[in-house]
Amino acid sequence: MGLIQAALVGASQTLADTWQEFFVCESIPTDVLVVRGKKQLGKHSSNTKGNENVISDGSGIVVHEGQAMIMVDQGVVTEIATQPGVYKYETGTSPSIFSSSFGAGLKETFKEMWDRIKHGGTAAKDQRIYYFNMKELLDNKFGTQNPVPFRMAYQDLGRSFTVGVRCNGIYSYKIADPVLFYVNVCGNVTDRYMRSELDNQLKSEFLDSLQPAFAAISASGIRYDELPGRQREVKTAIETEVAPIWSEKRGLKLWTVNINSATISEEDTKRIQEFEDRAWNRDPGNAAATLVEAQAQAMQNAANNPNGAAMGLFGMGMTQQMGGMNAQGLFNMAQQNQAQQAPQMAAAPTVGAAAPSADSWKCECGETNTGKFCAGCGKPKPVVLTPDGWTCDCGAVNKGRFCSNCGKKKPEGAPLYKCDKCGWEPEDPKNPPKFCPECGDPFTDDDIVK
Repeated sequence: MGLIQAALVGASQTLADTWQEFFVCESIPTDVLVVRGKKQLGKHSSNTKGNENVISDGSGIVVHEGQAMIMVDQGVVTEIATQPGVYKYETGTSPSIFSSSFGAGLKETFKEMWDRIKHGGTAAKDQRIYYFNMKELLDNKFGTQNPVPFRMAYQDLGRSFTVGVRCNGIYSYKIADPVLFYVNVCGNVTDRYMRSELDNQLKSEFLDSLQPAFAAISASGIRYDELPGRQREVKTAIETEVAPIWSEKRGLKLWTVNINSATISEEDTKRIQEFEDRAWNRDPGNAAATLVEAQAQAMQNAANNPNGAAMGLFGMGMTQQMGGMNAQGLFNMAQQNQAQQAPQMAAAPTVGAAAPSADSWKCECGETNTGKFCAGCGKPKPVVLTPDGWTCDCGAVNKGRFCSNCGKKKPEGAPLYKCDKCGWEPEDPKNPPKFCPECGDPFTDDDIVK
């Protein structure tokens, strides 16, 4: 009776699985990463006995925005869809009498029925659909339980400090590779895979990456107190550390990192402030200002001396003599340093600006050039005009229309102004004065030497 029973079950299940299904995944909650696709059954649906692990050819699959879909056939990922739309399932492994002509579909259905009878009435296959949450997964809070070492460098003073930074904030991530995530993380889930199953692991790895990330950030010159405002640099540094595990093994991508606060201990703060104060006084002018302030405070304290102001001032004078330095001496030293640095600063070229070449010329458009034509607007290099006339390409200085050395004609567009009354020639022939300084005659177009 076993064969008869298998035949009945095989025939019944085969006919049930010939119905074409329709798969739709509703909006995936924010706490869910993966959902297994379910066949949509209406109130009056006839497909109520089909096998969940069999997808008939011709079945429709809908993928919404913010979702990705993969199909797993016999334990192997065979299809992936990351763009929204409606997809049709066609593999030829699960025939349906509705997927082709009735005769061909019926023939393939009987073949499938015989295969199931051989396996005791059940389908010898496993086909599944999984939907992935591709939206940004927000609100992953983090906070350092122990201080993270951070190197602070004062490059201009040649000193560095290692301080312990405590910080807290929020990061977000996304599933970038659904296939990699399925293979290495969630696997063949029965119903859904929750964020709670992975978040603790991700947070631990995120916090472990802070120390090498902070080392890279500090090497670029960013201070610890600038971290809340340098989110891009922080994300890049942390992503570099977690990428070998998150991206390459799990198909995840760190999306944003926001640090709400970054603080150091009171001991580290005091140590840095003391160093900054001492570094400030390395300049004689700053040291003089500090000394003047201290002397003013000392005079005020002397006035309140219980033994009398004279005694207090006498003690202040003794202290100043023992110190061997006074404010005026420091001010004089600062002035000497400024006097020595002034010629060097005047002679030094501007940082980032190249010194103009001796053959360079500046066009009317503002572009500096070295060739015969302007690189900015294409105008030709203007003819060099001197008080004695115009300079030819061969180097000869001329006053007439032709070069006296090579015979080349004076270039056009280089007017030479000359007073038509007394013959006076301006130093800048392109920009003559309004009136001739010799005879007082106004300059007009009549004074241009053609």
